[in-house]
Amino acid sequence: MNASVSARLAPVIALRDRVVQQWRGSLGQQAWQWWSAELRACLPPRVRRWLVRETVEQMYVWPLVEPVAATGANAQKILLLPSSLVLVQSLQLPVAAARNLSTVVGYELDRFTPFDAGQLYFVARQESRNAGFIQVRLVAVLRKRLDAILEECAALGLRPDTVDVGTPDERLSVDLLPAPLRPQQSHSGHRLQRWLLWICAGLLLGTMLLWLNDRQQLLEEMQAEVKAQKAQVSEVQQLRQQLTNTRGAANYLLRRKAAQPPLSALLSELTACLPSDTWIDHLEISDSAEVAFAGQSAKASALIARVKDCRSLDNAQFQGVIQPDSKTGKDQYSLRAHLHQSPPQDQSDQSDSQENADASSTQ
Repeated sequence: MNASVSARLAPVIALRDRVVQQWRGSLGQQAWQWWSAELRACLPPRVRRWLVRETVEQMYVWPLVEPVAATGANAQKILLLPSSLVLVQSLQLPVAAARNLSTVVGYELDRFTPFDAGQLYFVARQESRNAGFIQVRLVAVLRKRLDAILEECAALGLRPDTVDVGTPDERLSVDLLPAPLRPQQSHSGHRLQRWLLWICAGLLLGTMLLWLNDRQQLLEEMQAEVKAQKAQVSEVQQLRQQLTNTRGAANYLLRRKAAQPPLSALLSELTACLPSDTWIDHLEISDSAEVAFAGQSAKASALIARVKDCRSLDNAQFQGVIQPDSKTGKDQYSLRAHLHQSPPQDQSDQSDSQENADASSTQ
């Protein structure tokens, strides 16, 4: 069962080792170390001591000339190799190699150096990047040489935590120490990482909540503005509808009035059309343009033909029967006809007429 679990976890462990190898000495690790140092500096000393133990870097330049004295538990022992013992080379690789830089460089070591990956300890670190390529610094040392140096250091009482290249004033900030010999991270370091992780998660959650709250307030304000604008639009539409209705009624009355001839003109036309022995006792004009008039005439039966000569009247017909009047000796009649209306003007013509009338009144 344990062997089966180990076999299943082997790819995960291999992936973790590759990630750790790429992380060590990378730009991301340097940025993280700088940011962590700045964050620790902002904390009170008491909290800083509780979160993480302060480490003191002790640098030892190879070759060692004397045994190394014991150092404190918080000291980080760094062995500095001279540049003459290592190979430092600048490489230009495709951008795709950045995803698994150490593996890619390990496969291609025999192209970049006279040795293969089994003969070297190396660190590949990305220095810069452009659209198509990445600039990589390769630092390598022979395994036999570094193993012999570490054995001599152990004989002199030094077990380094890091193997770097350069001088105390100018280092490459790499770690050539083999992975099995690297010290495990202290519990305080794990505790600091956990605290930093929780702080980052809290800050991220707080930022998201603030952003959501701001979006919600903005949404509520926009909804209130839209509601107010809808109310204003509805009020404007109601006013426009009232204005349209009022204007339509006024135009209708104007058209009806313009279509009907004046009463004086109708009376004048009837006077001209009817014979002199005929008079009108009653005249009525309805809203439906129906004209009814009654009176007496010497020849009432001939009135239909005479009324047809009136251009303002159509469809003239008797209403009721003709009755003689014994007092006057004439016939009493009652006629009904339709008042002929002229075609109404278009709205544009009416508007032009109204504007002309307004202009004339202004002048």
